[in-house]
Amino acid sequence: MSSTPRNCRVGVDIGGTFTDIALDLDGTLHSTKILTDYTAPERAILKGVKAVADMAGIALSEIGILIHGTTLATNALIERRGAKTAFVTTEGFRDVLEMRTENRFEQYDLNISLPPALIARADRFVVRERIDAAGKVLLDLDNASVAAVVEKVAAGGYESVAIGFIHAYANGAHEIAVRDAILKRLPGLSVSISSEVSPQMREFERFNTVCANAYVKPAIKSYLDRLVVSLKDIGVRCPVFMIHSGGGIVSVESASEFPVRLVESGPAGGAIFAADIARQYGLDTVLSFDMGGTTAKICLIENQVPKTAKTFEVARTYRFRKGSGMPISIPVVEMVEIGAGGGSIASVDAMRQIRVGPHSAASEPGPACYQRGGKNPTVTDADLILGKLDPANFAGGAIPLSVEASRQAMSDDIGSIIGLDPEASAYGTCEMVDENMANAGRVHTVENGKNISDFTMITFGGAGPLHAARLCEKMGISTFLVPPGAGVGSAIGFLKAPFGYESVRSAVFNLSNFEYLEANRLLQAMKAEALGFVEGGLDAGSPVIERTLFMRYAGQGWDIPVPLADDNFDLASAETIAASFEKEYERFFGRAIEGLDIEIVSWSVKASSPLPPVERIPSVAEGSIVQPGKTGRLFEASQGAYLEAGIHERTSLKSGDVIKGPAVIVERETSTVLTSSFKAIVQHDGCLLATRI
Repeated sequence: MSSTPRNCRVGVDIGGTFTDIALDLDGTLHSTKILTDYTAPERAILKGVKAVADMAGIALSEIGILIHGTTLATNALIERRGAKTAFVTTEGFRDVLEMRTENRFEQYDLNISLPPALIARADRFVVRERIDAAGKVLLDLDNASVAAVVEKVAAGGYESVAIGFIHAYANGAHEIAVRDAILKRLPGLSVSISSEVSPQMREFERFNTVCANAYVKPAIKSYLDRLVVSLKDIGVRCPVFMIHSGGGIVSVESASEFPVRLVESGPAGGAIFAADIARQYGLDTVLSFDMGGTTAKICLIENQVPKTAKTFEVARTYRFRKGSGMPISIPVVEMVEIGAGGGSIASVDAMRQIRVGPHSAASEPGPACYQRGGKNPTVTDADLILGKLDPANFAGGAIPLSVEASRQAMSDDIGSIIGLDPEASAYGTCEMVDENMANAGRVHTVENGKNISDFTMITFGGAGPLHAARLCEKMGISTFLVPPGAGVGSAIGFLKAPFGYESVRSAVFNLSNFEYLEANRLLQAMKAEALGFVEGGLDAGSPVIERTLFMRYAGQGWDIPVPLADDNFDLASAETIAASFEKEYERFFGRAIEGLDIEIVSWSVKASSPLPPVERIPSVAEGSIVQPGKTGRLFEASQGAYLEAGIHERTSLKSGDVIKGPAVIVERETSTVLTSSFKAIVQHDGCLLATRI
């Protein structure tokens, strides 16, 4: 073991099936994948950290920082595996979670089925109180109703409580008082309040967000506490930080209190990874495609920056339509996420059609081919049958796969029902999951006013490179990149992420009567909050401060983001802000509207460490076509038949090498499938640049 201090950083991403570990030692990457342990997720991390430290030849004490992200919170919400949670709200608003916004995400479906509320009606309680939109108390908190609710919570055996009152974003005093009353009666109970979790207007989104925070908080807090202790026990003494859904890094303590901020933490790391590759290659229009064991995530990266938002939806249930999921109002790297991963279970519905997901075999028991007790057919089983995976070299040979077990599962659950052989069942499963993902990508780009065929795909995750070529065929994309370490892309992305936190609040200011002194006080408080969360993570130098106003014409229902250059407002600022808004409004909608007052409804202040500069990767001259060392049978979906495909070891390829499809390029953590319509050229940094032939 070396005694010389070195720069050693570790990124850890817990997914629904695998836990990915990436260790960067002085610029050299070491990585591994370990099956996720649902009983104690930290066990997989400890095992993986030891493994990569051994690969690097260092002692665990030499690790300088560990950055962690996870989809555990996301998966708990998608699969409804969380704490027994109560929701306390204002009298008259008990049914907001079920009434939603009254928008129909499918207008002409007479049998539309709304997603069920996260908290059942029997677990929702009300107290008498009322605050208006300006934060003024209209009805004092009724102590008798508070006491009654506290006793109901005590009698219900709840593990966690969410509190969300109408207009609490403007004044959280009543929420705080009820939290104090609950904790006085039930010390140690997990309690979340909306004025701290998501101080934003629109009660449906805010109530859902605080409920989601409460729902996952006990499990996430317990897990993070165990993780920190367990790492110290094995000799990892470095600071532990968490990646949050906005793409920044915060302390474990902050993550434990606001775990809803971790809901998209793993996928956010993937988007950061893709954005870093985009910067290296000078790509301004990128579609990030991350497919793991449980979910698939698609994100737009424009001008080398992931698209962000202050609200997003988890688990859209109806053809990826906006409004059919669970809204979460926190700063987030915006992406569409569906239950389509390697472990997603295939089944036959009442109309005798193959369906895939959202339920997953995960790591326990896992796909049937893992031979760990799983009996349901999954996407991984289908990939194995179709020749996309090497049964003897999966996860570097750590998990031997059984083709026969996959065939049996496909036959039992699909083929025997609709009269197909295992190969046809596997073909149908892969086509269904690929079409689901392609459709999600089309919808996401159309919602953002973009043409998907204009994008370059950057793909990663254990299953992403397996399905990328077929997705590109379906979406009309002509180029995709598979970076080195793609199988653990999100974990590598954590190592590229800045320390950062975004404070978002709702506070309405009309520009016709702009109270600039109050606006200055608000922004200064938000700046202090954002800097407080990243304190200790910043190196020497000044943090980058980004400010955004969310504005609209008075009377409109929704707002648009407007970048703000400075927070030192004066009497002339209203005119400057109005001009900035009208410029952005014209960019969004074509023209501004004359004669209407303009208002600011929400504010965002983000503090982060500056990103280091990246070196541009020069273009590589196309070399000779590499002849495969061996071949295998690979199913070509576009032709509906098995073809003879070349099998290439990625580690044996060098810059300029050309691989023509059909081919499979294998590596320890994933495999890249090239259909016959693609060829790949190895770049100087080891990226595979696949283009249409």
